[in-house]
Amino acid sequence: MSGITLKRRGLLGGTAALAFGAPYIARAQDNKRIVVGTWGGDYSRLLAKNIETPLLVPKGWDVIKDEAGDPPRRAKVLAEKSLRRGTSDIQGVSAANMYEMNEQGTIEQIDYAKIPNSKNLIPAMKYPYGVGHIYSGKVGLYNPKLMAAPTGFADTLDPKHGNKLGIIDIQYQYTMLAASLASGGKVGDFEPGKERLIACKKAGARIYPSNEAFAQALKTEEIACGIMWKARAVQWQNAGINVQTIAPKEGVPMYVSGFVVPKNAPNKEGSYAYLNAMLEASAQEGFAADMGYNPTVTNAKVPDDLRKRIGFTDEEQKRLVDLDYGYMAKNDSAFKEWWDKSFKG
Repeated sequence: MSGITLKRRGLLGGTAALAFGAPYIARAQDNKRIVVGTWGGDYSRLLAKNIETPLLVPKGWDVIKDEAGDPPRRAKVLAEKSLRRGTSDIQGVSAANMYEMNEQGTIEQIDYAKIPNSKNLIPAMKYPYGVGHIYSGKVGLYNPKLMAAPTGFADTLDPKHGNKLGIIDIQYQYTMLAASLASGGKVGDFEPGKERLIACKKAGARIYPSNEAFAQALKTEEIACGIMWKARAVQWQNAGINVQTIAPKEGVPMYVSGFVVPKNAPNKEGSYAYLNAMLEASAQEGFAADMGYNPTVTNAKVPDDLRKRIGFTDEEQKRLVDLDYGYMAKNDSAFKEWWDKSFKG
């Protein structure tokens, strides 16, 4: 990774960074340095492989990684809100967290005129306050040995499956959303799905505490169907589990990972250079092959066999629906209370 300086969390943290951040970052800007807040592990490695090394380093940019989970990184941006210069130029977060950061007033409204490659962005990935990098969707899963393919959420979340239907406890918000769509509701109203879920539970639907426990139940054929992110289903397929997916006819709720720019980012030219590079077709194609998530630009060329496994056809893409992040944030505690007391209880 020649030319890239990979620094760990702590480089920019602590009182020393805050005390001396302004002159340090000023020099960093002069040196075309971009400070990227991101998760560690494979995601950080693939940012370097597909974006930074091939696209930014040749243009003289020097990328520094400030790696941590998204909660501490978001907290850090909020803590730096009053500073003239913050300590990061760009932050990787989910679409739900983009919404939260925007509500807190810590991030820029994106000037898409500064991102030439945004002309190829799928419209649903073009947030006023952030840019979608990769995405997957909530789909129906089924074991073709045990049942015919469902057509949507209504066919999947159906009491007729009895104890062959699996439901993931930690996915309660998304399960309630899927049940609502199955029952004629919408992303901003989960009420219509509650009766369906209770009927499924009474019919014997099994509730699993985690994604991993659900996967094990699929593997042992304890269950035959359920719902999950398509990218996770691809991972399970790679692990040898006999599971297929369908894009629900009622709509495909999205999980989006993207990037935002702090209002006090010291090097906004670098921020926009990074956003533009991440939307290059080659970078998007690399992430599809390496990570199993879908490109957010229309000009990325994903091989048909890979696209069939990880992605959605042109017709299915028309069914992609973004979430109502404000509704979900406002009502989360009420959702959890209903789930625990009325559904699980």
